[in-house]
Amino acid sequence: MPPEPPPAPEPSAPETPPRGIVFDLDGTLIDSGRDIAAAVNAMRAERGLPPLAVAEVGKMVGEGARMLVRRALPAGTGGEAFKAAVASYHAHYGEVCLDTTRPYPGIAGMLAALAQSFPLAVLSNKGEAISRRILKQLGLDRYLREVVGGDTLPTRKPNPGGLYLLADRLGAPASRLLLVGDSWVDADTAQAAGCAFAMALWGGATGGEASRGVAAAQGGAGATRGWRLAHPGELPAALGLAENGENGESGESGEGGKHGEGGEHSGDVGDIGEGDRA
Repeated sequence: MPPEPPPAPEPSAPETPPRGIVFDLDGTLIDSGRDIAAAVNAMRAERGLPPLAVAEVGKMVGEGARMLVRRALPAGTGGEAFKAAVASYHAHYGEVCLDTTRPYPGIAGMLAALAQSFPLAVLSNKGEAISRRILKQLGLDRYLREVVGGDTLPTRKPNPGGLYLLADRLGAPASRLLLVGDSWVDADTAQAAGCAFAMALWGGATGGEASRGVAAAQGGAGATRGWRLAHPGELPAALGLAENGENGESGESGEGGKHGEGGEHSGDVGDIGEGDRA
């Protein structure tokens, strides 16, 4: 496992603040691992396969339901058998998707603080309809301007098409967005779009995953800046927002959602470098 790059001693806001903030969903805003694993294991049980541990299923998540199902089935499963397994997973997940899924601690406060100064959106490889359903049921949709899912476009992350669509809907260049995610998939998406990236560690991303994600975000002519964030409350602070959500000296602000309780400031932010694209 590669070592994590050390955080800079002094966190600082971007020299050019984002015009909008885009969040991944699973592992970033919501803890959905147990419900996803339950649906995977129900699909496997129908095929006479033993259950997988939640942590094992978690390693398969990130590139959409079809890739998740492919990884959860024996190698070589294809054709109609694979299509039936995908349909089975979707049916089971639709039944259990809100059984144990909850926002991570501090997420609602973070979104409430950010939404007063920035337009917020979600970009997920989960389907758009079920993403919206979960966000609404958990009360997070009130802070969001847009939601793009894995079936909104013909492409999914790490293809940057979803970020470009959100940039158009939010009225900002893609290079002026900030993408917050928990995996290399999100980091690669930010790099492809040339936008800033923040690695969310609160969902349990491993040191290796964090290092890979940050390295991907800063490779070549990639993202303008990469951070590692240990707690949701660190993001408003890194963007120069006071705990009540008011913008301090961070410059431009976007049009946000409904006001709410500000996020907590819980510690240092790892500011780990800059690229050369605006």
